[in-house]
Amino acid sequence: MWFLLTANFTPANIMIGVAIAFLLPRNFASSETLGDWLKVIIKVFMAIPQAYKEAFEIIFRPHKEEEIILERISGKRSPRLAFWDIFLITFTPKTIVTEYKENEGYEVHVIKRSSQG
Repeated sequence: MWFLLTANFTPANIMIGVAIAFLLPRNFASSETLGDWLKVIIKVFMAIPQAYKEAFEIIFRPHKEEEIILERISGKRSPRLAFWDIFLITFTPKTIVTEYKENEGYEVHVIKRSSQG
């Protein structure tokens, strides 16, 4: 990351980058498993076509109804996995996270097609 920020590969800059990396605080207590990350990666790839589908639905068939739902989560999520959950919900055009309730889930604003037509 340091090299992306500075675009400078001189020995002095490399030493500065390494020193900064050692000085930054770390979070060693990670509760994430490989299975959790695989599920997130699969969801990301599934969300891309879903986002296009929803975008075209909104363009060609207007959505006039709104609803706030609670999307439940299982167990306590690490900050990184919570970020990806929120990203995936917000990535699709019909949904956006309005609130994160730590022990319950995500409060999500959803738009829907009118039930009359």
